[in-house]
Amino acid sequence: MQPAPVRQENGIPGKRYGRNIIGDLNNHFEEWIDWNLVLNEEGGPNHVGNFCVAPVIVDTKKDEVHYNSSYYYIGHFSKFIKPGARRIGSKASNSRILATAFENTNGGTVAVLMKENDSKEEVSLSFGGKSMMLVLPEHSIATIIIH
Repeated sequence: MQPAPVRQENGIPGKRYGRNIIGDLNNHFEEWIDWNLVLNEEGGPNHVGNFCVAPVIVDTKKDEVHYNSSYYYIGHFSKFIKPGARRIGSKASNSRILATAFENTNGGTVAVLMKENDSKEEVSLSFGGKSMMLVLPEHSIATIIIH
């Protein structure tokens, strides 16, 4: 029996990745890795046949590459938080915002903020005696770089 093709997802896996990565990093994880970054259109291959979705799906029959929401969520962390970065304290003022922050080895600071629910949220970001206001749209993730 042939497995069914992997369906393109609706953004929920990306939010789950973001929530898990922020939670893990804030609880002293030093790294985060995904078991399957790229799978084929059937959700494989793998040695035990438990076909699943991945951040990148390569449709070998149509010669297409599909980037799911989890791919873009992972990018907020992997592109801006550099190797050797040090996690610094961050605190969200309410439970509607998830946040983590790092100081990169070049002295720059990166904050990743995430909003999971159906309303936008005005956020005040304070660092080093300075602050800024921004609005996080509903169901969003944002990376703020402070030099």
